[in-house]
Amino acid sequence: MIESIDYNSILLFLDSIFLQGDDGGVFGFMSKGRQALGSDDPIVKGIIPTLFAVTGFGILLNFFNATVRKKMVDQVKLKRIMKETRAWQKERMRAMRSKDLEKTAELNKKSSYMNKMSMEMMQMNMRPMMITFVPLILIFYLVLPQLFSYTVALSPIPLNVIPGDFFTLTCTTLQAADPEHICFGKENAIYLWAWYFLSSIAFSGMIMKLTKTTMGT
Repeated sequence: MIESIDYNSILLFLDSIFLQGDDGGVFGFMSKGRQALGSDDPIVKGIIPTLFAVTGFGILLNFFNATVRKKMVDQVKLKRIMKETRAWQKERMRAMRSKDLEKTAELNKKSSYMNKMSMEMMQMNMRPMMITFVPLILIFYLVLPQLFSYTVALSPIPLNVIPGDFFTLTCTTLQAADPEHICFGKENAIYLWAWYFLSSIAFSGMIMKLTKTTMGT
């Protein structure tokens, strides 16, 4: 895993992909024909204000996540565990590549201890997520749809790099041609949830460095 990726953003993303489904929506907030997050008549209007506002939401929520992590996670202990496990992994990999069976066997004896350290590191990361996940989901479903439209920006190129309909960041040609679809005739329009996800990911690493927090992965 890349250290800068915020687990809360990933969880929000995994939850939000179901907004693109063909059923009646999620938790009753999206009706049939309007299955994506957003409003027909948003409070914040215009692409430029929306871009900055959604990015601002992502930054503020990342600061909220970092603050909770700083309060709940012993960063000194976390970094010590990270350093110890990474050093062991590198040394073990080096021994395996050089086919040093004696060294490999010696390092394998510490596997149980290292697995225990990795589990402890995971638990340390999970504790703040238990607190931040619920308010983030509530904001994601209750606040953002009232403020912003379904699509919030236009991309010069399609961003749907993963085949299939599971991970669509921008409107396709067929979606833009459908008058009932939320793309409103705009090909490569970026969905609200997609822009929020991308902006949150983009700033999470910088905020972690600024607040001296880390995910430890």
